Amino acid sequence: MTSEKDLVQSVLCAFGSWYNSSGRAERHIRLVTEANGTNLFLRQVELFTKEWHVFLPPANSRLLQLGPILGFLAVCLVSPVILAQILTRPEMRQETRYLLLANALFGDLLFVSGYMLSTSLNTAGVLMSDWACATVLFLLGAVYSSGILSTQAMVLDTTVAVLVPLRYFALWPVSRTKRAVVVIWAVSVAMPAGSVGVFMWYNTTAPCSLQICSLPLLLVLTVSQSTPMQISMLLTVAGIMLILLLGFVGYVVLHWRTRMARVWRGERSSRAKGTFLMHYLHLFLSFCPMLVLAIELLLYCHQGALDLHANLWVSLVVCNVLVMLPKVLAPYMYSLRYRELRGAVLSFYGLKKQGAVTPVM
Repeated sequence: MTSEKDLVQSVLCAFGSWYNSSGRAERHIRLVTEANGTNLFLRQVELFTKEWHVFLPPANSRLLQLGPILGFLAVCLVSPVILAQILTRPEMRQETRYLLLANALFGDLLFVSGYMLSTSLNTAGVLMSDWACATVLFLLGAVYSSGILSTQAMVLDTTVAVLVPLRYFALWPVSRTKRAVVVIWAVSVAMPAGSVGVFMWYNTTAPCSLQICSLPLLLVLTVSQSTPMQISMLLTVAGIMLILLLGFVGYVVLHWRTRMARVWRGERSSRAKGTFLMHYLHLFLSFCPMLVLAIELLLYCHQGALDLHANLWVSLVVCNVLVMLPKVLAPYMYSLRYRELRGAVLSFYGLKKQGAVTPVM
């Protein structure tokens, strides 16, 4: 009972801070004053209560909370099998493409698991301190960034392998790939540091902090009212979008060069088209949530354009569906692309047909 009371007080206090700083309180006071009626205080309380009920998510929005849980279950069906196949096969560990793929899937698996755990704790009403919430957000940002950077490293690997095949092993040996993985994780740790630092600074100066570590609620009630947080997050999102655009440009150049070299013929053509389509789809699904989030952050600069209820819905869809979608589909797309991985997944679940053995007479 005490924890539920603290949870309600925390959310109500954060909502009250948003209500005052967003201009709603001033607007309602003006409306009540112009009415010139009796019980002005009760009328103002009524307007505040109406805003509070608009903010509370309806029951059907709880279906969006199932997104991280379903995504976690879907990823756990395939990713551990692929990772075990790559890490236990010495010949696969000596190939750059498999090492980079394993690093990308490992980062995605950590992100989906961490976000699912965070969503479950939020649903259960578990309260967190500012430092605990900052740590969760920092770890989620780091593992998310590692997946994005690993995917772009795969773009670079494919480009080098196709454009300069004779110098591929000299330019991109396995030892250099392992150093690249270390650099990827180092950069991934640095990417969310700025936004999380600004988040901690804001909580030390704010009259009250949101003790439930929900990313959609933080976007709606905290980020929307803090210009420094908006700028820091916008810079981070813009950096991720730039990285994804560079990957897309790399595949477009590769597509054009391979067509000019007349390699799009016969069976190789259909296989190459399927590979490019898979990469384009993955990049598009990764770019969409960043684009929507960037637009949402830009709209925060115009308080009159904000609608609390719509804002909460957009944040829930972005965080619980759009961000999760490429992470969930990636292991399935890559397992279909590589025969060795597809065979390992099918064999693990007993779906691979055994070849008929013809008896020798």
